[in-house]
Amino acid sequence: MKQMTGKQSISFSEPVYIASGAALVGEKEKEGPLGAYFEHVLSDPMCGKESWEEGESQMQLEAAKLAIQKANLKADQIRMIFAGDLLAQSIASSFGLVELNRPIYGLFGACSTMGEALSLGAMAAAAGYGDWVLALTSSHFGTAEKEFRFPLAYGNQRPLSSSWTVTGSGACVLGTKKTKVKITGVTTGKIIDYGLKDNQNMGACMAPAACDTIFQNLTDFNRQPGDYDRIITGDLGSVGQQILLELLRQKGYEIGEQHLDCGMLIFDETTQDTGAGGSGCGCAATVFTAYLLPKLESGEWKRILFVPTGALMSKVSFQEGQSVPGIAQAVVVEHEDT
Repeated sequence: MKQMTGKQSISFSEPVYIASGAALVGEKEKEGPLGAYFEHVLSDPMCGKESWEEGESQMQLEAAKLAIQKANLKADQIRMIFAGDLLAQSIASSFGLVELNRPIYGLFGACSTMGEALSLGAMAAAAGYGDWVLALTSSHFGTAEKEFRFPLAYGNQRPLSSSWTVTGSGACVLGTKKTKVKITGVTTGKIIDYGLKDNQNMGACMAPAACDTIFQNLTDFNRQPGDYDRIITGDLGSVGQQILLELLRQKGYEIGEQHLDCGMLIFDETTQDTGAGGSGCGCAATVFTAYLLPKLESGEWKRILFVPTGALMSKVSFQEGQSVPGIAQAVVVEHEDT
């Protein structure tokens, strides 16, 4: 049965359910506005390892184990894993998840990777390719600064438009067994490049992609912004948010009442010195699993559009003077009356 909807979307004839969600964050994230929602906190950002990178791998492994445990499953019941991170060749995922000894697809969508993982995981479960599928991502302030910006010891000054990479990992177990939260559709994003080159203003680089995907979701599903309790982007931050709202306004949509941004939710920019907000694969993933899912489970929200956003840059592309394209992956998540 064809389940294609519009130009870029999928409507699942039978919904895919979220069996569990787990988040693991650092101390700075715990100190932010959502601190009360984060039950599992790293007291050691290196997780007892010898490098930031090994620490991120361990963090991702622990989040995966926690999600599997919360779903009352064992690792060998996970048919396949969709996982990714920001590091070159996605080494946080590949080195971290080897212990689980499960089939895995490594993903890279920059900070949009959790949307990509949930989308592909839902497709796999809906098609009957796995009874239980694990979707997860991670990021780490130390590893991201080391790879993309400046060594921490350098103490560089940050422009107000910059973001602060979230130290955290979020994981979800997906399946077809009925729970209180279901994925009913996805809209796959396109790469959108406005030619911006400022890697200290990723919100501006990603906002056009967020606009494109949200617009296409509303078009494909014949919906208005009010059909969603919330439309939640990944990590546009305060700068990217304003650009997104204006771009959608030019297309005839006003989402100001519905819009939230994970990067703006996880940190308090006035007290935590985090610039425009949080970023990183772990930003959207931890906010989704710890904050958004409970609101859907309780029925406070009936339907949301979860839109993680990513800046598709690398060390090589930036050093060669190339622009920073953006992408956004949208997932329709709804409350299920059980």
